[in-house]
Formats: sequence, C-alpha cells, structure tokens
Amino acid sequence: MTLTVCVGASGSGKTTFLNDVRKLHKCIYIRQFHNLRPYIKVSAIPNFNPTDLPYWDIYVREKKEKSIVVGGTIAGRFMAGLSGGQRKLLLFELIFQRTIAQENLLIVLDEPFAGVTDDFVPYIIERLDEMRTEHNILLVTNDHIGALTKLADNTVTVSAIDRSQVKVNAKVSVDRELALLAMSIGKEYSHAANDKDLDFFRKVELSSTGGLPYVFANILLVFGLVLLTFWNSEPGTEALVLIATGLVAFFSLHPYMIQLVDWRNMMEEEAEALLHFSKSMNKFLKLFLTVFLLLFVNCIRFWCQDGVIGTLTSTRYFFSLFLDSFSITSLHILLGLYSKLTEQEVQTLAACPFMCVIFFSTTFSPGAGIPGLQGLKYLFPRFYLWCMLPGVQDLMEGCPESNALAYMAMATFVVPSLFLLWVMFCRLNKKLRNVKKNSSQRGLKKTAEYAQLQLELFGEKALKNLEQSGNSHHASFSTDEELS
Repeated sequence: MTLTVCVGASGSGKTTFLNDVRKLHKCIYIRQFHNLRPYIKVSAIPNFNPTDLPYWDIYVREKKEKSIVVGGTIAGRFMAGLSGGQRKLLLFELIFQRTIAQENLLIVLDEPFAGVTDDFVPYIIERLDEMRTEHNILLVTNDHIGALTKLADNTVTVSAIDRSQVKVNAKVSVDRELALLAMSIGKEYSHAANDKDLDFFRKVELSSTGGLPYVFANILLVFGLVLLTFWNSEPGTEALVLIATGLVAFFSLHPYMIQLVDWRNMMEEEAEALLHFSKSMNKFLKLFLTVFLLLFVNCIRFWCQDGVIGTLTSTRYFFSLFLDSFSITSLHILLGLYSKLTEQEVQTLAACPFMCVIFFSTTFSPGAGIPGLQGLKYLFPRFYLWCMLPGVQDLMEGCPESNALAYMAMATFVVPSLFLLWVMFCRLNKKLRNVKKNSSQRGLKKTAEYAQLQLELFGEKALKNLEQSGNSHHASFSTDEELS
C-alpha cells in the first residue's frame, strides 16, 4: 500500500485537508492534539499490550503499570498521568496493534511527531514503515520532513495562496476536491462490540478515578446539611422544603453533568483512534448511568424530606419528584451526549426548561399572567406536582381532578420528544445534502483525471487490491492512450 505525506506552510490548510478526507471516508484518525478521558487507566484498555511502548519500562520499574492513567484535563479538572508525547505514542502503538490483523485500511495522522522527542522518532518511523505495507497512510507533518519524504510514496503539497488546487508529487494544479476523492479510499475497520467493551466502560466510568466517588460524597454531604438545617420543619411549609431540596439535588449533581460535553468529545475522539469501538453504546451507557444518579439523588431527597417534615411520605410524591427533576435536567443530558454543541451552548439551552418553569408553569405565581399564556402550564410537570402539594394545591387554577401523576408523566417527555424530532430533522437534512454532494462526486470519479490521479498515488497493483475489496472507484480504462 502507500504512505502519503501532506506538507505546506503554516496556515496553508494541511489539517483541513485531513479533516476533509475524514469527512469523505471512514478512517482511523489521530489528531495533532488528541483528547482522551484523563482518568482512563492504560492497563484497562482492552486488547492492548502496553509493554511494546518504548517508555513503558519506566512505569514497570516504578510499579505503576497497573495504576498509571492517561492524564490530561476534563471540565477544568487536571489529572496527572502520561505526558502529551507519551499519549501520542500510546495512540500510535494502539492503532498499530489494532490494525495488524487487517488490511487496506485508511489511516490518517495529523502531526504524529508533535510533542514527541527525537529519541522516539525512529520508533514512529519504524511503525509507519510496517503499517504502510498493509494500509494506506496519509499524514501531515512539519517535523522530520526530510526523513518522511524519503520514506513516503507520495507527497501532497497544499498552499495558502490557492486553496482550490494542490500539488501531488510532480503533478501541479491538481483540483483539491479531486485529490480528496482520490485519497479517500480504504476498507472500514471491522470490529463488533463485545463484553470487553462493556467491561472497559465499567472499569473506566465506575472506577475511583472516574469522578463517581466525589459525586456520591457531595450528595451525602449536602443532604446531610439538609437534615441538620431543615429538621422539624412545620407542616404547611412543604412547598418551601421541596424547592430547597430540589435546588440542593440539582447542584449536587451539576458537577457531574457539566463534564458531559467534554466526555462526549473525548469519547468520540477515542473511537476515531480505536481505543474502543462503539460511540453509540458508550453514549447509551453514560445516559443510563446519569439517569441512575438522578434517581439516586431523588431517593436521598425523598428520604430527607420525609425526615424533616413527614407529610410527603406517599410514593406518588417520590415519582413526582423524580419526574419533575428529570424534566428539568433531561435537556442538559441529551444535549451533552447527543449533540455537537459547545459547553457554553449546552449550558445556555439547558437552562431553558427551568426558566420556562418559572415563567409559564404558574407555580411561582398562581393565577397571575396573561390568560393566553396560562394554558402553557399544562406542559410542565411542576404544575401537576404543585396541584398535589399540601398548602398550595388550593391556590392552583385548573388542576386535574384525578390522574395528576399520569398527566405529569406525559408532560415530562415533552422536552425529550422535541429533542428527538430535532435530531431526526437534522439527520434528514444531512442525508439530503449528502445525496446532492455524492451525485457530484460520482461524476468526478468517472473522469480520466481521477483514474490518472489514483494510479499516480497507489499504482496499478494497489488499485487492483482495492478493487477486489470494493474500495476503489477509479474510472475504467484499458490502455495508456485512453488516459492521455
């Protein structure tokens, strides 16, 4: 197969070129600054032998081989572990071990030498030379260009002056989109999620370094203070106690939820580098774990309320408290795990359900508001909770005579349903755009220029191997004259 090096001046679009290849074709991808969850223990990575790392003997001598973590920062929390260069070497060795039993993969590497000292450069070059025998490798580098260009089969040069064209070996003024299509070939990495992936999630997310001990400690601490400061609350103050414990429950879990965006981004980058094999499974497990924590918090909340006031002991109050909490936090959880939004955007949108409860549920202003807007109260679980609450239920207007809990359950899923519709709309819109884009790309793949470029990059033998695996789309031809 081939090794292609992408070179160019700083700011010329080398990394953008790699990102565009990644968008066109599924590939194994290591970024220049690749993010991993910092609390992952290296020893927990499934089907990975860290003893092949050139620096691993240091941790063996220090007896840290079982405890050393990846290291880095998540949600502002720094964890000491591997250095940046060591993480880069770990990812490099990881994809080498993962791909050794497969062939014809597309491996994309952005600055593989960044952060790596010169004494480890021979190790990287040796691994590149081994992987190129079975796979197509595309990489960007500003370091050790001389050594790599000697090793490389092809050199793609990008320019900041004219971004619509690139140079491929001796071919100048090659259309950039044509070059991207020609490079975007290779099999998709084959792996099915199994018990080891589930075990990896358990070892990482339920470990002492994963943050859960701090969450549980924080929950027990703040609700311990609730017991001390709200003890012997008078009947008739149920609404005040409920609001107070609701705020305590929210802020006790907030430190865990605030890192969901970083968790999602890091987990997806890990999947690109084959650290694990199922983004959807990991997101679902994280969703389940977060909802479980929300349920746990509400169990503690219900028990504390029962202890301090003793008038909210019915099981319907327990379910009502959980549904109310879930309706306020569900958007934060869903946006954090299943969107591409930034942390600031998620925090802004996640505040909307609580703000809408204040404005439209009428629970903070019974009987007030413009008549047309008062009807919106039926969309909020908090309204039905207040209709069941001693001391305030007589102040609420329009409360259902029965089945308040059933209405509350339906209102709880208004926000998740709207989110699901939004996701479906985005996917449909993306699919329609891709249909139009793919139509244009199919036209380019039928041209003689495309066939010439693939021959230049991969050669006749490599193209035949790719054709047999169904991964090459070069134009059909029979003689050199047809290409001229």
